Amino acid sequence: MRHYKLVCEVRYELDPDRLDEFADYALTWIRLIRRHGGVHHGFFMPRAAPAGSPMSFAGLGSSGPANEAVALFAFPDDDAYRRYRENVATDPEGMEANRRFAVPPFKSYSRCFLEPAGE
Repeated sequence: MRHYKLVCEVRYELDPDRLDEFADYALTWIRLIRRHGGVHHGFFMPRAAPAGSPMSFAGLGSSGPANEAVALFAFPDDDAYRRYRENVATDPEGMEANRRFAVPPFKSYSRCFLEPAGE
């Protein structure tokens, strides 16, 4: 992932009544991001921790929310991300996705831009 300088993490508060629709949403956006120059690392749904796996730093950590999914995707640079945003807006599948998911299959989301550390 060294040549990807822009990484985007999106956290979704899931709607438990719309999980199947969220899965369709995820597959659609994975395709669109890949089609328009990005690398999509997937959507990740919550699950229970493996048995016998305590926190590494006792007293400092806590378990994350059980109703939160995470998506992680990357682009080589800011310009590539901006091109993706422009191109997906005119992509027929992107336009259809925006219509289909006008009422999103999740309750809320937050977005964070990241870059690789230690390079």
